Amino acid sequence: MKNHVQPGRIITATAPAGGILSGSGMLAGSFFGVASHDAAEGEPVEIALTEIFTLPKAADAITFGAKVYWDDAAKKVTTTAAGNKLVGAATAPAIAGDAAVPVRLNGISI
Repeated sequence: MKNHVQPGRIITATAPAGGILSGSGMLAGSFFGVASHDAAEGEPVEIALTEIFTLPKAADAITFGAKVYWDDAAKKVTTTAAGNKLVGAATAPAIAGDAAVPVRLNGISI
């Protein structure tokens, strides 16, 4: 196809205020992704929009398949929808005391 640009699993965004570390989640407009490398504030950074990543989580218990939302202030996923952006679903359960949960990213934040 002559109008194909790229597969779209990874895109280039701009690192947010304070920069970003490799493996950290970030919002970029309507996209949520995981940084592929460290980048200083304002620098280009490639972010993965899909696949499964282990992400830091809030103190909530999360069940398999539960929708997870990005709390941008805390830089963690949560099951609380209010004020947060939907980013994917948990691919394994996590108890309240767990620090992280594997999440299948949905490609956009809504």
